[in-house]
Amino acid sequence: MRRTRILTAVLALTAGLLAGTASALAAPSEQVTIAAESYTWKNARIDGGGFVPGIVFNRSEKNLAYARTDIGGAYRWQESTKTWTPLLDSVGWNDWGHTGVVSLASDSVDPNKVYAAVGMYTNSWDPGNGAVLRSADRGASWQKTDLPFKLGGNMPGRGMGERLAIDPNKDSVLYLGAPSGKGLWRSTDSGVTWSQVTNFPNVGNYVQDATDTSGYASDNQGIVWVTFDESTATSGTATKTVYVGVADQNNAVYRSTDAGATWTRLAGQPTGYLAHKGVLDARNGYLYLAYSDKGGPYDGGKGQLWRYATATGTWTNISPVAEADTYYGFSGLTVDRQHPGTVMATAYSSWWPDTQLFRSTDSGATWTKAWDYTSYPNRANRFTMDVSSSPWLTWGANPSPPEQTPKLGWMTEALEIDPFNSARMMYGTGATVYGTENLTNWDSGTQFTVKPMVKGLEETAVNDLASPPSGAPLLSALGDIGGFRHTDLTTVPPMMYTSPNFTTTTSLDFAETNPNTVVRVGNIDSGAHVAFSTDNGANWFAGTDPSGVSGGGTVAAASDGSRFVWSPQGTGVQYTTGFGSSWSASSGIPAGAIVESDRADAKTFYGFKSGKFYVSTDGGAAFTASAAAGLPSGDSVRFKALPGTRGDVWLAGGASDGAYGLWHSTDGGTTFAKLSNVEQADTVGFGKAATGASYQTLYTSAKIGGVRGIFRSTDKGVSWTRVNDDAHQWGWTGAAITGDPRVYGRVYVATNGRGVIYGDTSDTSGGGGGGGGGGTDPTPTGACAVTYTLTNQWSGGFQADVKLANTGTTAWTSWSLGWSFPNGQTISQLWNADYTQSGSAVTAKNVSWNGTVAAGSSVSFGFTGSWSGTNSKPVAFKLGDQSCTVT
Repeated sequence: MRRTRILTAVLALTAGLLAGTASALAAPSEQVTIAAESYTWKNARIDGGGFVPGIVFNRSEKNLAYARTDIGGAYRWQESTKTWTPLLDSVGWNDWGHTGVVSLASDSVDPNKVYAAVGMYTNSWDPGNGAVLRSADRGASWQKTDLPFKLGGNMPGRGMGERLAIDPNKDSVLYLGAPSGKGLWRSTDSGVTWSQVTNFPNVGNYVQDATDTSGYASDNQGIVWVTFDESTATSGTATKTVYVGVADQNNAVYRSTDAGATWTRLAGQPTGYLAHKGVLDARNGYLYLAYSDKGGPYDGGKGQLWRYATATGTWTNISPVAEADTYYGFSGLTVDRQHPGTVMATAYSSWWPDTQLFRSTDSGATWTKAWDYTSYPNRANRFTMDVSSSPWLTWGANPSPPEQTPKLGWMTEALEIDPFNSARMMYGTGATVYGTENLTNWDSGTQFTVKPMVKGLEETAVNDLASPPSGAPLLSALGDIGGFRHTDLTTVPPMMYTSPNFTTTTSLDFAETNPNTVVRVGNIDSGAHVAFSTDNGANWFAGTDPSGVSGGGTVAAASDGSRFVWSPQGTGVQYTTGFGSSWSASSGIPAGAIVESDRADAKTFYGFKSGKFYVSTDGGAAFTASAAAGLPSGDSVRFKALPGTRGDVWLAGGASDGAYGLWHSTDGGTTFAKLSNVEQADTVGFGKAATGASYQTLYTSAKIGGVRGIFRSTDKGVSWTRVNDDAHQWGWTGAAITGDPRVYGRVYVATNGRGVIYGDTSDTSGGGGGGGGGGTDPTPTGACAVTYTLTNQWSGGFQADVKLANTGTTAWTSWSLGWSFPNGQTISQLWNADYTQSGSAVTAKNVSWNGTVAAGSSVSFGFTGSWSGTNSKPVAFKLGDQSCTVT
């Protein structure tokens, strides 16, 4: 949570992953045949795992809440299940930075509307500009307005806010605070167009570290929040009084009293601090401000809380402790809308011994704490904690007082009391969303219970994945929280890897013929950077580092587990027999090479660095550079050897300005052939072979036939099936992929912030070939089945998925599905198909990449729509002129 998340995606993205022309190298000539298949996508449950810097409740509709993450998109709260629903899974490869959400705003005039300001980095790490996304169906679908500058959802200062705000009286008016000296921006047409507020006097000047040449810590944090005083206008008229927070320690708060026509610095305001939050209690006429001497979310040494009387201009220091006693900044700030005199705040950067929550029921005149010392180091808590739903939140720790486990949190910049329920509070931490539903016990002197309120919100950054042929189906290498052994994909594992506990696991591997032997490497504050397991990852013991190791790098296990090759950061490639009690330097291979093992020959290992492929046949002692030419020149490459076959290697990677694609070697890397039907590829993995197939199933995150997606081939790459769709893209998926050797069609996908995604095919037969198929009938007839699923419904709107299955014996090369809505429903947006609607009659037709549907396979599309009165499902569907079975 502190260091690694900022660089997870950067490692490969700087090589140039945006779409470009694939290089043309010598390769077998193959026809590009792309089919589509219906998949069900879920997360391997971890629940949380990253920083949640913002939580937003709608002020006019009960139980409508949103959460934003720094790299993992946005979520909507589902009250009926107490879960979060992801809203930005449709963000595609080229817009990967838009999974970083710098701000969210929920419209209280029209609760169906929600807005997100998106963009990952303001420096060169993210090549794209930011955008404002707008939705009229609570995030089920989005429209985008690109901005002429970058936004920083994963930049310093990201816990301040909210930078995006909707006028509560005239909701067509929105404001957005920009970083990097770009100033304050305004939209008057519900977020469709934006223009700079040129008369706003201060673009900010605070930077975390002016000496940082990367541009990450040296960026001006800019305009950090906007707050409206709703009492200064009536419905339909622009709110007159608007407050704006600026990243300027001496000029932090500005106000307009004429709906943004003019702006002035608030007189008498505190100086020497940044105002992280500005929360207005319009009923009592108070603007509350949480100040820190730093921008956060990691830093902050001093802080204060202040109250500004909007009618008189009086400033009152309401800090719960003297400034001299703070070693943290204040950031989380909320008002109980049912009882506005009740205010809460957080000490966001109190890493040790714990974060602190403060509560006042008299507008800040007096305060109580969530915990306090009795006699040091002993603590008395006003709360109890129940992390049984996410037991790993204890970190397997056994700290000495005053530290406790689990902790109340850290990086606690998001804090909100439910505006309709004084007993419910949620707050974000560096690892989860915590909450309580009996908060008011605080005031009665009894303990309130804090629990994770995070189910469905998956925010881990994934570096590597493995699915052994026996034991646990999934082993993961994760940023910040190390990784997990999943014995059940639907259940949160009890603990991350421990003994040692890496802050980030960079690579892991298992012995192909002895899957109980597992190795992992990673980053750690102190201690060994390598660990071993002899029980399939259930328990671990630390190895020994060779001299000079500073980070995890990559690691490979021999097929029988007898030896290991490690390419750590800080020194050259090393090899060992046994479990790493001593290491020897490998020769013939450069430092920093990526290493993998042959999955059949225990003494053969492979490496790749800067366009060269390396081979060792003596257990990693000596490597020889292969003569293979035409491989990617950079280091944005992943490669794997096929289980069970010596010398069968697949290599994916490259960049749009050079060699980029998928290569195959059957002679241990001596030669490689580039697949001509794969334009770009970034990962490769293997899974269980299809029924009747003689070769394991291939999976890749790639661009094939002009389409970016997750692809599967059951015929050694001759033809490909796209298994994801436009609604399930997850931004950047270039770190790792693997199939499941025990379940046909199951694929595990690494994301940069949405955790481990796994997909299961609707083709339960385990056949289906490559999905290319023959089939010359342009108008499929009969032999079809339709499943219509209502996935979400709200006042006036709904979302539905349609699965169309080919139940015949001949492949389709195109399809057209028709139906009539029984209650006059109207489609507003449809994805993965083209459509027309006339009255109640709808026709959906394939798009370019999903017209081919093999016999026994299916295709899916989804849409959002509007309804009134009744929203019954259609009862009949026709494929051309033939009726389909409705399931």
